[in-house]
Amino acid sequence: MNYIASPADGLDLAVDRRRPVVCVQGLGFVGSAMAIAIANARGPDGQPLYSVVGVDLPNEAGRHRVSSIARGEMPFPGGDPALDAALARAHEAGNLTATDDPEVFGIADVVLVDINLDIDWSAPQPEVRFGPLERAMDDLGARLRQGALVIVETTVPPGTCERVIWPRLAAALEARGLPADAIHLAHSYERVMPGAQYYDSIVNYWRVFSGRTPEAADACERFLSTVLNVRDYPLTRLANTTASETAKVLENSYRAVTIAFMEEWGRFAEAVGIDMFEIVGAVRKRPTHANMRQPGFGVGGYCLTKDPLFGAVAARALFGREDLGFPFSSEAVRTNAAMPLVALDKLRARFGGSLKDKRVLLLGVSYREDVGDTRYSPAQTFVEAAEREEAKVVAHDPLVAYWAELARPVCRELPDPAGFDAVVFTQASPPYRGLDLAAWLKDARPEVIDANNVLTDDQRRQLRDLGCGFTSIGRG
Repeated sequence: MNYIASPADGLDLAVDRRRPVVCVQGLGFVGSAMAIAIANARGPDGQPLYSVVGVDLPNEAGRHRVSSIARGEMPFPGGDPALDAALARAHEAGNLTATDDPEVFGIADVVLVDINLDIDWSAPQPEVRFGPLERAMDDLGARLRQGALVIVETTVPPGTCERVIWPRLAAALEARGLPADAIHLAHSYERVMPGAQYYDSIVNYWRVFSGRTPEAADACERFLSTVLNVRDYPLTRLANTTASETAKVLENSYRAVTIAFMEEWGRFAEAVGIDMFEIVGAVRKRPTHANMRQPGFGVGGYCLTKDPLFGAVAARALFGREDLGFPFSSEAVRTNAAMPLVALDKLRARFGGSLKDKRVLLLGVSYREDVGDTRYSPAQTFVEAAEREEAKVVAHDPLVAYWAELARPVCRELPDPAGFDAVVFTQASPPYRGLDLAAWLKDARPEVIDANNVLTDDQRRQLRDLGCGFTSIGRG
């Protein structure tokens, strides 16, 4: 067997090199799932096509992800049995492992880049922190073999592959005495949807890709065709990496803008006494409007909260075009960030203008249901604003035990509602939509806010029968 594990290799890791080695750089929500999907790629004989190594940083978070994957466990809580089953298959097959040692890139045939790219919100204008991405490219450039393929999946400002990533890789290759074309660079963005469709959103979903050169694009296409269900979900090849980078940013910007657009209509519905969800349902019957958005508690997660700003960042920082503005995208980010404060305003109004010493139970802290991800969660905006007004907030979430951004534990068991002045529903998690409100509330009569179309018609009817004060975002 052609394994590597000896000190001479500089690694304390066993990798079966009879198969091509694929490294996934970054084991976050995208990278972990992508590593599992690649490890599940099978040939006509039913055997694994690749030996897969997940790679993360040698810090606390990175080592947690590495050890979880190596044990056959997801680093994050989730709600997709298909992903759990795929991880179990890979662990049983023995072709998925993980490490925090970048030396493993030296044996990689393919590397997928799935690392965070953050916005610097403290700058006078939004700026992207390219430092972590550049350092990641240094790790690759210093170690990759000739002929290796690098596929960037990270969402980046358009122009990043050509103007940031490639120069960094080329400089590292030159320092090793290798030509700039010694490796292939491609871009293929993911459309991962953590939650119930986590695994399917990788393997059974359409992909866009491109290459810095035709050869790189060809290599990317061959690789993706072995991992994804391209028969039912064909690949789309674009002319260059800047085009495919733009496609991802435009997708997310479009979604963010249409969500923000619905906010003003939500306020209208509340003011004049109509049900915007009923109205949106009627409009969606028209096929051209089937994906119409609706009012809600707020936009969260790692993508829609920042990606609409990447166009402006690219124009200014990568192409020197200060004259290109993105007013719709920028306003959408601002509008969406303020959405949780609408629910807070309604709660304050129910208490005569003051939240001082009010006890509030917040049901749902992750940015959406079925996901244990609190990054950029609208719940954080709500809690911080409520606590500035001296409210006392207790939070519950089916998938979150500790809220890292606020450094506090989260209730895993649904609290007794007695003693709370208000209950705010933020996400349509099954435990909330299936909750028998009469049995749970008993004699308690808190003010209830449905901030995200969480409650069913029967639950809303229960609240009316109980005589609870009830307010719903998007409904008058």
